Amino acid sequence: MTTTRQERVKELLKLEISDIIRREMKDPRLGFITVTDAQVTADLQHAKVFVSILGDEAQKKESMKVLQKAAKFIRSGFAKRANMKTTPEIVFMMDTSVDQGVRIFELLEKIKKEDVGEGT
Repeated sequence: MTTTRQERVKELLKLEISDIIRREMKDPRLGFITVTDAQVTADLQHAKVFVSILGDEAQKKESMKVLQKAAKFIRSGFAKRANMKTTPEIVFMMDTSVDQGVRIFELLEKIKKEDVGEGT
């Protein structure tokens, strides 16, 4: 399998799964979810879909439970849209890079304020 094909499937997964979550899933427990990335194995049999969820820890956990339970529904919707011979098994993973970025920014701001406080 070529890397180009993997990249196309990866981008298609991000686009279509995002659309399926936004338009077709009506579960009120689902928070504000953004599909941030996807990884596909070389044989296109398995895919990890990374999501960022807005909210506190309880909301994030609840949204992840809903996504995991809806994985077959989402896979089926993706299969209808993608027109592929085989559709990858989908596993959802929490993307913590946004949270890490916010934490780093907060720490840098704290250091900056402490430096300004010492300089006066």
